[in-house]
Amino acid sequence: MSPTVPLQSAAPLFIVFVLMMVVALGLVVWTWLDAEKNSDHPAFLWAVVVFLAPILGIVLYLLLGRNATGTTGNRDGSRSQTSRSKRPPL
Repeated sequence: MSPTVPLQSAAPLFIVFVLMMVVALGLVVWTWLDAEKNSDHPAFLWAVVVFLAPILGIVLYLLLGRNATGTTGNRDGSRSQTSRSKRPPL
């Protein structure tokens, strides 16, 4: 009888795989929801980018996809200008 090594079975690898998939899908959902509120770009496309390349996609979204200043999302989904970016009336 040979001794068994705990990592010889596929169960730990499967658990790690499932956890990585849950985190990746969570990033996709978060990106989609955040892009709907904080980006002028299509939220679906950012979600696809994060799905296809999770690490690079989330970095690109955080650097390029979010609006630095300007518009902010309201609760009803409409956009309004922040007070800094408004010009005074003529």
